[in-house]
Amino acid sequence: MNIRFYNANILRTREDRTFEIQKGELWVKGNEICYIGDGSDKEQACQALEIPAVLWDREIDAKGNLLMPGFKNAHTHSGMTFLRSMADDLPLQEWLYDKVFPKEGQLETEDLYWLTALANLEYLTSGITSQFDMYYFQDQVAKACVNMGFRIVQTSGLNNFGGTVEELEEKYLKFNGYHELSSYILGFHAEYTTSKELMEGVASLVQKYKAPMFVHNSETKLETEECRQRYGLSPTQLFEKMGMYDFGGGGYHCVWFDEADIDIFAKRNLTAVTNPGSNAKLASGIAPVYEMLKKGVNLAIGTDGPASNNCLDMFREMFLVSSLAKLKNMDAAVMDADDVLYMATAGGAKAMGLSCCDSLAVGKKADLIMIDLHQPNMQPIHNLTKNLVYSGSKQNVKLTMINGVILYENQNFHVNMDIDEIYQKANEVVARMK
Repeated sequence: MNIRFYNANILRTREDRTFEIQKGELWVKGNEICYIGDGSDKEQACQALEIPAVLWDREIDAKGNLLMPGFKNAHTHSGMTFLRSMADDLPLQEWLYDKVFPKEGQLETEDLYWLTALANLEYLTSGITSQFDMYYFQDQVAKACVNMGFRIVQTSGLNNFGGTVEELEEKYLKFNGYHELSSYILGFHAEYTTSKELMEGVASLVQKYKAPMFVHNSETKLETEECRQRYGLSPTQLFEKMGMYDFGGGGYHCVWFDEADIDIFAKRNLTAVTNPGSNAKLASGIAPVYEMLKKGVNLAIGTDGPASNNCLDMFREMFLVSSLAKLKNMDAAVMDADDVLYMATAGGAKAMGLSCCDSLAVGKKADLIMIDLHQPNMQPIHNLTKNLVYSGSKQNVKLTMINGVILYENQNFHVNMDIDEIYQKANEVVARMK
């Protein structure tokens, strides 16, 4: 479809990682942004783009609302929607081994289709246009996302309890050619769940494909201390020594980083994906995001799964990133809203290999959202980026578009699936479990 947005405030990303607001129009041709301007040159632009000057499939009056890049959820386990509010108020190790793993063992293949679809609905309401997922039955995950029109990047949860290096390679090749909305990045669950032999296998794939790699990294103090006891190195230092970070990638959580870990991430141009809601709820700690930012580490934000966070809401995560960093450093001036908003958009896109949709610019994929500024929490407008990070909420998401298709608008879903059936199937999964 060819869609014209007009009377819009358009959030543009600068090269210095700050933002500016441009008033005017944004046009979408197919799945790409083909024009951003004030509309005064529309006839010439239409001729150059071979678009009829008047005939659009749809014209949308933004009425002064904000068009901005969609949020990138850079770490999640979407299928864990079935565990929402089922395994709460426990420390991570007990939560994982006593509650999560036993329930996950009862999952059936098709369950992940419906559980992922449920998560995608919530992502859409939060303005999230792509997810970086690590979970089981990845064929079903990819199928659900592609059927709904949702952009999906997957990685492996390979560990001692399941999976092989050969299967990881098969998935890497399969899902990178599965669909234009699907891609795959090498990875495994974590050092503390994975043997050295398996990790060496992952390292061999990194070298074979000269590919980035992602993994849960230094999420808890116990995890980090036990890794040092086993190998005399932190997880980051171990992965670096094994050659896993030779071609980029990064880690999820990155809470218990020391200066040497941060230096490795800076040197290798890695991404640290912070998950403040999950880390706070599980009392894992507060990641040193400001220290990483000062050293030039690319930062991104993830919700983590709905079992350890419960709420898949990027607005809440942005607020926590900034406020927890201020608290950790006892300095209200650290982690400016622009830095946090960059993390939630372009920073996440870099982590996920999605440079095609990291900002609003001509030639980029049309993964965008419209923020309703005609709400009390967005007024008065002194500074829009600060409003988004400090007072924004899901109620402000008026429209979510992925790959040029509007999937959510005015609290209605347009995802080619029956919403009530998704809810019903998710509840059936829970009812079946013992």
